[in-house]
Amino acid sequence: MTGASERRLVLLGSTGSIGTQALEVLSRHPGIARPHGLAVGGARPELVADQVLSHRPERLVVSEESRAEAVAQAVDRACRGAGAAVPRIEGGQDAVVDLAGSLAEGDVVLNAVTGSVGLLPTLAALASGARLALANKESLVVGGHLVTEAAEPGQILPVDSEHTAIAQALAGVRHDQVDHLVVTASGGPFRGRSRADLAEVTPAQALAHPTWSMGRVITTNSATLVNKALEVVEACFQFDLPEDRVQVVVHPQSIVHSMVTLVDGSTIAQASPPDMRHAIGWALAHPEKLPGLAAPLDFSRAQAWTFEPVDETTFPAISLARAAHREGGGAMAVYNAVNEEAVDAFFEGRIDFLGITALIRAVLEDPERPRAERSGGVAALLEVEAWARSAARARIAERRR
Repeated sequence: MTGASERRLVLLGSTGSIGTQALEVLSRHPGIARPHGLAVGGARPELVADQVLSHRPERLVVSEESRAEAVAQAVDRACRGAGAAVPRIEGGQDAVVDLAGSLAEGDVVLNAVTGSVGLLPTLAALASGARLALANKESLVVGGHLVTEAAEPGQILPVDSEHTAIAQALAGVRHDQVDHLVVTASGGPFRGRSRADLAEVTPAQALAHPTWSMGRVITTNSATLVNKALEVVEACFQFDLPEDRVQVVVHPQSIVHSMVTLVDGSTIAQASPPDMRHAIGWALAHPEKLPGLAAPLDFSRAQAWTFEPVDETTFPAISLARAAHREGGGAMAVYNAVNEEAVDAFFEGRIDFLGITALIRAVLEDPERPRAERSGGVAALLEVEAWARSAARARIAERRR
């Protein structure tokens, strides 16, 4: 494995769930890479200061410029108190993009930010030639063709339990030998509920995921199954398959993270306890395996794994995403942007839980919705996304009257 003195790492979203676990993996396996730069939102200045002291990055970017001063003060106090060098500190989204593109071939960028704001850093990382460990699924959901066309073969490695599982199952398998992929879903906190049961769901209930500990947006997306919908589209681009060859099955135990069914009828599955350190370590150290990364399964203990179909009547998010992906023209950029607006509105009490996917459907069906042609590049996608956010906000405001 390339030594820490040779391989540099840029970590975007270091204070989030994936970011903090990635730094934990680096602490236990320092030979993976040497942290060069961290990017944070800035809401947790003391945590940022702790990370800077522990990992000594050369650069630190605070994406929310209004929070940069508070972060800089916390980092300065911590570093001076410990006699450590203060990193170069910058603010703003442009600085995040610059940091993402600051490395070179042989280095690695872990994009663990949440939302479509991760697309431009993804493209910058790919242009640099560095390996992209991609936890920001919105990069592929929103900018799929732009991302895949910018990437060299093998340059993108997924940091997601489902897509990491598929990538491992595909090792040694030719593309023409794949019949279809099976993406597993825990079912979230509301598995087995009817639409009527979900009418009064609170934000606290939506955040009570039975298996995984994640951030607010991803946990809510798991409750609506929007997260699984995004993963279907992500898989289409990551593994170059149409959406009708990416199936979804509910697996409440979250042990089998995904499967690949081959043309001969056999199915290859990847199984491990639900722990994101598997996916993080796999992408950062690839093709090496990190010993003792996380606990293995104990097959000496009796256990049962169950699988069941998705209730797409109660949870229409997946079918909506399939249709948007088939349509193209930036429809998935609309889907994702509206969902981001809807999740915020749900937590602010401006719409109810069922209103999240209802709003996505309504904006997608708007006869005035513009299209983003592939020839228009990133600018066209951003225009469509801006329209979608405006349309979503207008509909949310109308509901409040």
